Amino acid sequence: MAILDSILDYNKSFVDTKQYEQFQTTKFPDKKLVILTCMDTRLVELLHNAMDLKNGDAKIIRNAGAVISHPFGSIMRSILVAVYELQADEVLVVGHHGCGMAGLESDGILEKAQERGLDLDVVEMLEYSGIDVKRFLTGFEKVEDNVAHSVDVINNHPLFVRKIPVHGLVICPDTGKLDLVVNGYEHL
Repeated sequence: MAILDSILDYNKSFVDTKQYEQFQTTKFPDKKLVILTCMDTRLVELLHNAMDLKNGDAKIIRNAGAVISHPFGSIMRSILVAVYELQADEVLVVGHHGCGMAGLESDGILEKAQERGLDLDVVEMLEYSGIDVKRFLTGFEKVEDNVAHSVDVINNHPLFVRKIPVHGLVICPDTGKLDLVVNGYEHL
């Protein structure tokens, strides 16, 4: 059975037996938090439990490395929407030790993309069009520096109000221990 078929079969049972009722909440985060974190599978439940978060407590934004690569991209827009439309009063950027984006080099990604069928001529065409593909597909060296950078992008965004604390943390994906990188209260 294909993965999608399995998901749809399970979902029918989930809805028919009203298992969704235990997850019902509003669109507004109860703890008034918006969290930018990594998409790493180890953090899916660990992050919530390590931070004492329940369903509905926070708006969670996930991407590779908890990186804000463009100040006017979808990550920053989501943070702004969480603050202005959904009543979040604090922002947390949470990276993690052992992140796949740490030390990531574009050549490795492009090699794997080619193995999966991508014609690398497209890279040359994109670069000719002004896209720095190598930079786009490169990670960061140190997770703490990346978290501090993302906090800085948020704090210095022209559409972000300076009254909202932006914190930076790094979580251990094995134990859930949080290390403070930036205390947003000190920057207000």
